[in-house]
Amino acid sequence: MLITINGSPRQVDPSRSPTLLAALRDQLGLTGPKLGCDHGECGACTVRLDGDLVYACLTLTAACENAQVQTVEGLAEGNTLAPLQQAFITHDAAQCGYCTPGQLLAAAALLERNPHPTDAEIRTAMSGNLCRCGTYPKIINAIRAVSDAGTAAP
Repeated sequence: MLITINGSPRQVDPSRSPTLLAALRDQLGLTGPKLGCDHGECGACTVRLDGDLVYACLTLTAACENAQVQTVEGLAEGNTLAPLQQAFITHDAAQCGYCTPGQLLAAAALLERNPHPTDAEIRTAMSGNLCRCGTYPKIINAIRAVSDAGTAAP
């Protein structure tokens, strides 16, 4: 079946990978989305499906036929990081980095909906993504920096 991943049509076999996370990682080699809890509670596997944030560990591959999927690999333009990715680096918002791909997609979706969110709106939007290292203040600072700079979110 066909799924468009980061703008490129790709064939996946749902019988080999029942979840979208498995298809992305095992069939397509996209290792940005991570397997964390495998129960939709941590956000490490967050991707965008037709523009909506979803947990790829809970999303059936078969339900994604002809869908548009964006992973963290789709945020950058070639070798140029998106402003949000650069802000996470600048503000040291990724300690171990395991949650960062999901955090970045949730933040990008927020900034597309609301280019100038309050800190409370940032916390609410990011609440589905856990960071076991506790870098939440740095994540908020990175998102705030992109918002304040007025740079477009991917």
